[in-house]
Amino acid sequence: MPGKIRFKCSAILLISILIFSGSYHRLYAQADAVPADADVIAAGEKLFKQNCAACHRIQEKLIGPGLANIYNRRDIPWIQTFVKNSQKVIQSGDAYAVDLFEAYNQIVMTPFDFSDEEILSVLAYIKDQTDNPPQAAVVIEETGDTGVEAGQKLFARYMNYILAGLIVTLILMIVVLIMTSSVMQKYLSTRSDLDEAEREIIAQRFNLFALFQSRAFIGFMAFILTAVAFKTAIDELYEIGVQQGYAPQQPIVFSHQVHAGQYEIDCNYCHTGVMKSKNANIPAANVCMNCHSSITEGVNTGTVEIAKIYTAIEENRPIEWVRVHNLPDLAYFNHSQHVDVGNVECATCHGPVKEMEVVSQYALLTMGWCVDCHRTTEVSTKDNAYYDKLVEFHDSPEAMTVASIGGLECAKCHY
Repeated sequence: MPGKIRFKCSAILLISILIFSGSYHRLYAQADAVPADADVIAAGEKLFKQNCAACHRIQEKLIGPGLANIYNRRDIPWIQTFVKNSQKVIQSGDAYAVDLFEAYNQIVMTPFDFSDEEILSVLAYIKDQTDNPPQAAVVIEETGDTGVEAGQKLFARYMNYILAGLIVTLILMIVVLIMTSSVMQKYLSTRSDLDEAEREIIAQRFNLFALFQSRAFIGFMAFILTAVAFKTAIDELYEIGVQQGYAPQQPIVFSHQVHAGQYEIDCNYCHTGVMKSKNANIPAANVCMNCHSSITEGVNTGTVEIAKIYTAIEENRPIEWVRVHNLPDLAYFNHSQHVDVGNVECATCHGPVKEMEVVSQYALLTMGWCVDCHRTTEVSTKDNAYYDKLVEFHDSPEAMTVASIGGLECAKCHY
């Protein structure tokens, strides 16, 4: 009898080991099914940052769980089903999904209309980041301006140098004249062949009041005032319509440094129109609540300001954000053309928003500034179907810039 019991226990243990071993190898074999192609990883990174980064980190928990090695913790088909509709999986009674839902305060995950290939590309990015965790970034401060902005600053600087040089030159001339006059006066006073009238002229003293009334002094001062007025007018004319540095007070104290910098929320998560519309759009209050509905009271994030979001939702009214970047009505600008098709980074025009406690207008946003960018920016055509026909007909060894494909035509921006 004891032998039979031992046999049964050994058999159960062996079967359990075999089942566990099979599951272990089945799950970990999935890592080989995750693509390692660089283009797929890049596509997954874009999807992750635009849709997932607001709630998830790879190496740590945020609003949702950390995703490192997720492809080893769950079957890939399960992950794909969960991403597409997590509530459906939870309502089916899946134990893992239910436990996850309860562990994270019953926060409902947004369903995503992704294909299986797109979800696989996100997993490829997660695997790449899991295997190669990011190192602490070394911040290199970039200084200096280019293009039109640099030209305008250089012009203003040269004008200052010219005015300063003229003033210094005139002062030196006056000093030299005074010294020459003094030397000549001393020399002439020692001569004995001068008559009385000539000696009276030499003995005359300097009269400051007479200097102020002299035509030379009046002309000199008139020149200085005219030059200063001219430079001031030139500077003011250059500043017409330029709001660089504009940082209006907002109805809610919102820190991009915290959201985009500290928590690395992708710009496109809040400004959803940037990839498909002319406008980037300002997020509605419900977008804020995707995250803030799970932030408990007492968290050091400014609960007074968060309360304003709740108030806006309760009163069913929009938050009246003040627009920072303004273009004149005569100028046409399309965000999707630049960001989605042209692959222009947000920081190119908006500056280091991740470091801004209060967002301000970073660039000049003048016509000259835009034209300068079109003249120097090369068109990104690699793996970009939008430009396939254009590349086919562009037979030139020179790099294809925005200007070379019509980016300087008036009707492109003025319609």
